[in-house]
Amino acid sequence: MDDETTLLEFPCQFPIKVMGKGDVEFELLVIELISEHIDNLDPSAVKRRPSKSGNYLAITVTIEAISKKQLDAIYQSLSAHPLVLMAL
Repeated sequence: MDDETTLLEFPCQFPIKVMGKGDVEFELLVIELISEHIDNLDPSAVKRRPSKSGNYLAITVTIEAISKKQLDAIYQSLSAHPLVLMAL
């Protein structure tokens, strides 16, 4: 497979899951990092789920992905940030 081969058909709805320390600033950071790569982020597309202890926060942002290149750029931005523990 080459770099542009994917099983996804674009455009498509694509959920991006990001985990980090449980605070409001983390949620805002995730929204900011993803917003750099898409035109309009609908606030209703952002779901948050704190861990049982409240120490961690899982954020799911469902976007309309337009290309594999766009998704790769989003994951690179998220993965490079020190506050992001995991991006799926």
